[in-house]
Amino acid sequence: QVQLVESGGGLVQAGGSLRLSCVVSGRTFSHYDMGWFRRAPGKEREIVASIRWSGGSIYYADSVKGRFTVSRDNAKNTVYLQMNSLKPEDTAVYYCASGGVPYYSGSAPRYDYWGQGTQVTVSS
Repeated sequence: QVQLVESGGGLVQAGGSLRLSCVVSGRTFSHYDMGWFRRAPGKEREIVASIRWSGGSIYYADSVKGRFTVSRDNAKNTVYLQMNSLKPEDTAVYYCASGGVPYYSGSAPRYDYWGQGTQVTVSS
């Protein structure tokens, strides 16, 4: 079955950096879009960044543009989220997700598989 396992979360001071990783198994990783989401306490889940299966189209939420970088390594079945200049408002559980349709060509990927999440806490 498809499994997504995140790692790299933790406690960091404001201004610091973390790199999240998500390893995917059970499917051909390179065929699917990947996304990073987060849910802060008392808030709705929101998309943070996404990268298409081709690697050619990347999206960032306005709140993280210029600070976060999403990338993928198809040889390692892994998607990364490099987070720099972290702020207390970035505190959340971060989830990676894998798209539901291989070689998806539409404008709004649907994510069918999710990891268990990793906690990121940024202290002020």
